[in-house]
Amino acid sequence: MFENIVRQNMPWFVAQLRPQGLDRAVDHLYRQNFKTFSPKFISTTYRKGVARHTHKPLFPGYIFVNFDVAVPGWTAINNTRGVLRLILDRPLAPTPLPCAIIAAIMSRCDLNGLLLPPDNLKAGDKIRVLEGPFTDTLATIETLPGPSRISILIDLMGQKVKTILSENHVEKVQQQLA
Repeated sequence: MFENIVRQNMPWFVAQLRPQGLDRAVDHLYRQNFKTFSPKFISTTYRKGVARHTHKPLFPGYIFVNFDVAVPGWTAINNTRGVLRLILDRPLAPTPLPCAIIAAIMSRCDLNGLLLPPDNLKAGDKIRVLEGPFTDTLATIETLPGPSRISILIDLMGQKVKTILSENHVEKVQQQLA
């Protein structure tokens, strides 16, 4: 999926960004031939009843950078516009992120780095609420407004009530065959 940004056998590291530095850092790291990855999600806000969808970073203030520590020049990342510093545990030899973490995040993103809703849940699915005041209530997923957030419709006393829950607070109900 991300063949264009992943180099074979090259580890990923985390860089902390300066305030409002994401776009500048991506641009300047690209000019220096560093590959970057900054997953985003769709955030929905309402103002005067009008929904507004924007893309927000999944990890605000941070970006993943792909490079080989054995190749000289990686220290230039610390002097790149938009970047505050590489997150290092040892000054001369940074420890890469586990490959499984980046692979898992990339597998949940589209080609533009936008986080996709979980495969197991989609609008229209029947779910059971596991926590909170609606525990054990059956509901229907209306939308998936953001990462780990689910908008559901609950039938209370003949009225449909809309609420937003965490993905961790629900489970999908298996449909029984008639």
